Amino acid sequence: MICRTLKAATAAGALALIAGLPSAAMAQEVTQLRWATSATGSTGYAVKVDLMTILNREWSGYNITVLPTAGAVASVRGYALGEFDGYYGADVAFAELADDSGRFRDFRAHMEREPVQSFWAYTMEVGLAVRADDLDEYDGWGGLAGAPVFTGPAPWDVRAQLERAMAAVDVGHDYTEIDLSIAGSSLNEGTIDAFIAYTSGQTSVAPWVNEAMLSVDTAILNPTDEERAQIEAAGMEVVAVPAERFDTDIGVDEAHFVPFFYGFHLGPEVPEEDLYEMLTIIQAKSEELRAANAAFAQVDEDMVELQRRGVAASGGSVPVHPGLARFLQENDAWDEAWDDWVYR
Repeated sequence: MICRTLKAATAAGALALIAGLPSAAMAQEVTQLRWATSATGSTGYAVKVDLMTILNREWSGYNITVLPTAGAVASVRGYALGEFDGYYGADVAFAELADDSGRFRDFRAHMEREPVQSFWAYTMEVGLAVRADDLDEYDGWGGLAGAPVFTGPAPWDVRAQLERAMAAVDVGHDYTEIDLSIAGSSLNEGTIDAFIAYTSGQTSVAPWVNEAMLSVDTAILNPTDEERAQIEAAGMEVVAVPAERFDTDIGVDEAHFVPFFYGFHLGPEVPEEDLYEMLTIIQAKSEELRAANAAFAQVDEDMVELQRRGVAASGGSVPVHPGLARFLQENDAWDEAWDDWVYR
């Protein structure tokens, strides 16, 4: 009896082991993705965690770990050096990478692989705030020529985009770096004549900007129509952010800001079919993503159009992932002029 019981138990154990083999094999097939983003506590980190939560649940075959870095540029560098599988990158950073300039000066010689664009998550929009009493003295951005201006902390993408837009209208200002906490008082005291103001998704004002604008009587200095045309001729957009998005009077009915695009990107190591599937999941779950984080508002409102705008803004500075190209093609949003931009 004992012998028969032992044999039965052994047989049952063997069957359980055999039955468990497919699950073990499937577990081994899961690809681990080390996806870098900006620092813990930043918008980029919070948004990536919310995205990861849904993708880990819905995207079969992949498991994502979010890795904070010093910032978006650090994540792009890390991917190019083979340290990460995914990264948090902006079109303005990709432009510098392509030119081997700015924050990526002399970096290309050290790259192990080329970053590509694969998913655009939201825009950030940049402009200028000045003393409210001085607003009528300026004729657009050109009135700041030679003036001390804080365009943002040196390593930040928002500063890079504002400097790029100001260069398009040839505003040769004096960059003056200050601590974010004293931006308002520095403007009030005349240490600077303007500082960067920016929003996310044409909706929310950056907290430190909001605090600075509440601490001193400020106004938004819009570019003139001619300057706007020059910015657009340089390959950038100009969008209108309603005055009610701000917590204080901005002196104008709407702020004319220059957007750039932030995305969470994966390289061609992720096959076209899989990346395409990821994008369709994001589109299908866009309402849930928006509920988790308001930064996904643009994804929820028009996922396809956001991807189209992001690719257009990149100007082919880095290749387009084949999965993103397919997503746009199947949604009738692909421009044949971009065919040469697709990663081969």
